Amino acid sequence: MSDTLKILGFQHLKNDYSLFYKLKDSNIVLLAVYVDDIVVTGNDLEEIKILKTFLDDKFKIKDLGELHYFLGMEIIKVPNVMIMTQRKYAMDMIKEFECDKLTAAVCPMAPLSKGSFTQDNLADAAHYRKLVGKLNYLSNTRPDIAFSVQYLSQFLQAPTQTHMKAALHTLRYIKKDPSQGLFFNDKPDYHLQAYCDSDWAQCPCTRRSVSGFFIMLGGSPISWKSKKQPTVALSSAEAEYRSMRAVTTELSCLTRLFSKQVSSILPIPLKSDSLAAIYIAKNPVFHERTKHIELDCHFVREKLLEGLISLAYTKTTEQVADIFIKPLPNLQHQHLLSKLGVSSCHPPT
Repeated sequence: MSDTLKILGFQHLKNDYSLFYKLKDSNIVLLAVYVDDIVVTGNDLEEIKILKTFLDDKFKIKDLGELHYFLGMEIIKVPNVMIMTQRKYAMDMIKEFECDKLTAAVCPMAPLSKGSFTQDNLADAAHYRKLVGKLNYLSNTRPDIAFSVQYLSQFLQAPTQTHMKAALHTLRYIKKDPSQGLFFNDKPDYHLQAYCDSDWAQCPCTRRSVSGFFIMLGGSPISWKSKKQPTVALSSAEAEYRSMRAVTTELSCLTRLFSKQVSSILPIPLKSDSLAAIYIAKNPVFHERTKHIELDCHFVREKLLEGLISLAYTKTTEQVADIFIKPLPNLQHQHLLSKLGVSSCHPPT
């Protein structure tokens, strides 16, 4: 495939070798490959027609027309917007794990506590692993379950009855609105905006913190993560700074991906609800008090000085990344969910 596309003048994208592109004046054609599935898009219709004819001669491809369904994801186009959802995938999960007759939950996960999970081992661990694996794939279009999935994934080796109950709780939350998905507008806006947060010593078992970040491009969600930090943070400021470093790394990658579009809109606003972490990044004097922080965390300060990012404070109640680091009460969860750039093409159940 690579050799064939090179004949037509396509190039590998250095940040993602499954993505090919061809630039010609102000026109662009993009081609994404996943095993034997291909998505082609761009603003040069003639070049796209030539590409499809050429690939058909070489590989005998099947042209399915406009993009509607890809890798379990449904693409719904309405005037000026596009919604990417996994409604069918979610509905099949609900039936497979017999949650279709259960009441829907209002939040993905109940609050955590050290004694919230007992040691009654699950008889069929494979059943739990299958459910968590499917939830993990569903999180491609459901950022609101990212925290639940990363937490439940930690117990795949020896899950208990309460772990299974928590996983089914997440599935019952999905039942509330299985058609919810990512909302993309058609505005020619390449402004990136990022949020990062951390919950210090959140894990009741290991006392490690959880990092979370969320990135939007032109008001549409494009990247998010919820992940437990690899080491124990000695302070909340250190935990916040590690989270800040994680999103800065992601922003560095995205700016290379959109190099031609975002070069004129730097620095990228990065919002945190930790004044301590912001002061550490901005003021080198504070570094004397933070020698216990790993050197790679100072990557944030380097990118700040380079002009890649600008740091700004935001209230905890308006911190979008809060939804990626801990279970939230219903009202706060719904409030932050409304800011994530998600939408539903069907009314909730």
